[in-house]
Amino acid sequence: MSDLQDRMKEAVATAAVDQIRDGMVVGLGSGSTAALMIRALGHKLQQGELSGIVGVTTSFQGEVLAAELGIPLQTLNAVQRIDLAIDGADEVDPGFQLIKGGGACHVQEKLVARRADRFVVVVDATKLVERLNLGFLLPVEVLPGAWRQVRDELTAMGSRVELRMAVRKAGPVVTDQGNLVLDVAFDGGIGDPAALEARINNIPGVLENGLFVNLADQVLVGEVVDGAAGVRDLARR
Repeated sequence: MSDLQDRMKEAVATAAVDQIRDGMVVGLGSGSTAALMIRALGHKLQQGELSGIVGVTTSFQGEVLAAELGIPLQTLNAVQRIDLAIDGADEVDPGFQLIKGGGACHVQEKLVARRADRFVVVVDATKLVERLNLGFLLPVEVLPGAWRQVRDELTAMGSRVELRMAVRKAGPVVTDQGNLVLDVAFDGGIGDPAALEARINNIPGVLENGLFVNLADQVLVGEVVDGAAGVRDLARR
C-alpha cells in the first residue's frame, strides 16, 4: 500500500471517530480503513477523551483488535440498538450503493449496518466508481454443500463465477460463519443493485451477498490535495 493511500485512510478514519460521542453503541467495521478507525477509537478511550463506549464488531479480526485496545464489546444479540456503525467499502457508486466483502465479512457487516441508526462509510478516493462490479467482484456467501448449485444458477444469470481460494492455506476461503464465498462478475457491471441483491439472495444455498443497498447514510472520502491529506463528505447523486 502506498504512503499516499495510508495518509488518506488515516485521515478518513480519524474523521469518522470524531462523530462518536460518550455512551454510544458503535458498530466496528472490517478491513484496513476500519482497523485504523478502531485504533483511533481505542486511543481516544485510553486518553479519556471518550467514555461509556460499547463496540459491536463485524469480524473476528476486528474483535481481536478491539479487545487488544481495551474497547468494551458486546454481541449483536446483546444490544438493543447501534447508534453509529462505521465501516469501509470495496466500491461506492454515486447513489451510495456499495459492494463489500473483500474480506469475506459481509454477512456480519450487513447485519450491523442494518441495525445502526446511522451508517457511515469510510473509504479512500480509489474506491469511488460510477458503476458497481466493473472493477471489483461481487462476493456471495454460500453454504458449503451448495456452492456448485449456486455457481450454476449465477452463471445462468449471465455472470462469471469463481470460488474464492485462500492465499496462505490450501483450499477455499472459509468465512467466520463457516461458509464459502463465490466471487461474481456481471458483464457491464451492475445496473440495478436493489433488484440484483434480492434476486441473488433468493437462490437456495445463498446466505448473503455483498451488495449494500440503501444502507449508507454518509460517505467520507479520504483524499490528498496539494500534498495534504483531507476528508471530503461525499454528496449523494
